[in-house]
Amino acid sequence: MTTESTASPSVPVLEARSVTKRFAGVTALDSIDFQIRAGESIALMGENGAGKSTLIKVLTGVYQPDEGELLQGGEQTAFARPLDAQKSGVSTIYQEVNLVPLMSVAQNIYLGREPRTRLGLIDFRRMYADARGLLDEYGIQVDVRRPLRSLALGVQQMVALARAVSIHASVVIMDEPTSSLEAREVETLFRVIGLLRERGIAIIYVSHRMDEIYRVCDRVTVLRDGRVVHVGGLHDLPRVELISLMLGRSVEKVERGGLTAFRAANESVAPPVLQASDLSRKHQIDGITLSIRPGEVVGLGGLLGSGRSETLKGLSGVMQLDRGSVTIDGKTVRSGSVPAAIRAGIVMLPEDRKSEGIVPNLSVRDNIVLAALPKLSRAGFTSKRKQDAVVDVFIKRLHIKVSSPDQIVSELSGGNQQKVMIARWLAMTPKVLLLDEPTRGIDVGAKAEVQSLIDELAHEGLAIVLVSSEVEEVVEGSGRVIVLRDGSIETELTGEHVDERSLLAALAGDSADDAADESAAAASGTPLTTKDNA
Repeated sequence: MTTESTASPSVPVLEARSVTKRFAGVTALDSIDFQIRAGESIALMGENGAGKSTLIKVLTGVYQPDEGELLQGGEQTAFARPLDAQKSGVSTIYQEVNLVPLMSVAQNIYLGREPRTRLGLIDFRRMYADARGLLDEYGIQVDVRRPLRSLALGVQQMVALARAVSIHASVVIMDEPTSSLEAREVETLFRVIGLLRERGIAIIYVSHRMDEIYRVCDRVTVLRDGRVVHVGGLHDLPRVELISLMLGRSVEKVERGGLTAFRAANESVAPPVLQASDLSRKHQIDGITLSIRPGEVVGLGGLLGSGRSETLKGLSGVMQLDRGSVTIDGKTVRSGSVPAAIRAGIVMLPEDRKSEGIVPNLSVRDNIVLAALPKLSRAGFTSKRKQDAVVDVFIKRLHIKVSSPDQIVSELSGGNQQKVMIARWLAMTPKVLLLDEPTRGIDVGAKAEVQSLIDELAHEGLAIVLVSSEVEEVVEGSGRVIVLRDGSIETELTGEHVDERSLLAALAGDSADDAADESAAAASGTPLTTKDNA
């Protein structure tokens, strides 16, 4: 059974003061102030790299702050490890269920604190009864004797929630808790959250889904680049303004340049080179349909978790689809097969070049020709002369700064590593190039060079799909933008509607006109009830 928090309503039940955390010279958290009171539900928002995960790990004892302090009930505290945080009443439910699948439901709930008989043995009868009582209390109907692995993923998530609150929690941190839940299970979760708050338990809620945030939370703390950029109530904050705070972009319309070539490409009457229909995978993407013509740059807009990267993985064969089809020049590409996609002419630059892209211990030459080796081989033997010819062409064309092709690729700057990855796929003479965050982690100069290269490749007739978390990059680099939300297509922006205001409005689920109205109301201080909060 859970207990009500004894903290005074005016005293935060958990607080971080001026918390700073650094990793290898990179400041992940910069003087963060965060507090939550008993019975309160706070949304923790921010895009990838904003610092959300690092803050959660500091609050739960995974990381120790380099500067600053934690307080519970107004008293200074410190968690040397996650178990210390749990014993102090801070529980976490992660996106991935972190339980023991072979054990029963009851054993998972009471793992490490099983009730004992007088002889010191586990009292299974009492444990089963307590587990049933706990789950019944929250309306979760399940046989507590069953192995956890035999239950649906959504039910497993609810068991994780039951375990979290059974440890006499005063604070429960929920990290993307609905990512694996069906609609009915989501409703159960929201009802449980309401019960927890009535008992004085504080909820820190991390989610990319705006509908959930506005339904579950009272206040929001927005992080960007490791800093707190906004703290305040949610229900007076229009969604489009929240998106703007997360991304660091104004909702006002901005002038764009450099799109003449892309607009001309968009007006081409050439038939689509790629057509995708009804791409779907449970809990990730649902019914994605799109087409792209030669020389066109199509941006995929969306917040973290919207299905951008998953769409690229479905197109490139990295992810097996539940249904849907991909065709290149009218020929169907086998789903879930990267080799089949490459043979058809689809290649992808992955988001994480270090773990999914470059081979760090190999040379620049080896990294560039890696995918093209079968084309450069005869009877199982590769020609160094042919390899050098290919490598020289792309080093010069992409302006890759190397001492020699034999230089180890991990010694290059991030921007040059990215160019090596692009060179690898261009060596395959593809028809469609999928770019997932192509300028992430590289300096301003290298970013401009990569963006210029994308423009040049489109001029040459390559079809490009661009994913970027930077609104400006998507707007200025794309002829049209397909906006994704919760794994589905929300809308498509074309022509003069490819601007920042329209994209921000689409990310928030509003029309451009609604965005303008909300912005004006916010600027004038006039309360505005949006369709989301009505």
